[in-house]
Amino acid sequence: MYETLLLNKDATLALGAALAPLLQQGDMIALWGGLGAGKTTLARGLLTSLCGEIDVPSPTFTLVQTYSLPAYTLWHFDLYRLKDPSELNELAWEDTVEGVALVEWPERAGDSLPVWRLDVTLIPEDGARRARLEPQGEDWQKRLDDDSFRFPR
Repeated sequence: MYETLLLNKDATLALGAALAPLLQQGDMIALWGGLGAGKTTLARGLLTSLCGEIDVPSPTFTLVQTYSLPAYTLWHFDLYRLKDPSELNELAWEDTVEGVALVEWPERAGDSLPVWRLDVTLIPEDGARRARLEPQGEDWQKRLDDDSFRFPR
């Protein structure tokens, strides 16, 4: 497990940007945390790093936003409104293995979460956010241990 304190919104955006170059086709980042924890902010940092200055809406009402990148399609899911994991079939969940998935409220996916993923938990703490990165699988462990990855503050 890797942990850091993100002192402000800019640090949360920077963590997303720091994770962006680590992504590979077939990856999933599961974003854990309560309402207002900073999940969408982290996703914005990651997507802005990959796509440039674009509008990154929260997919709370659409449930999923897709972004076509040169190497893969990135799927940004917000599963908050899902009532049952079986509803993932309607969101083309199975297609994400051909791209990259960012998933807010991953607990709503139940057993559909792959075992090869990066869990990022954001916890509000004294006006800041604590970020915990837990690699699920050896490949994510290697990428986070690489000297090129640095936690922002």
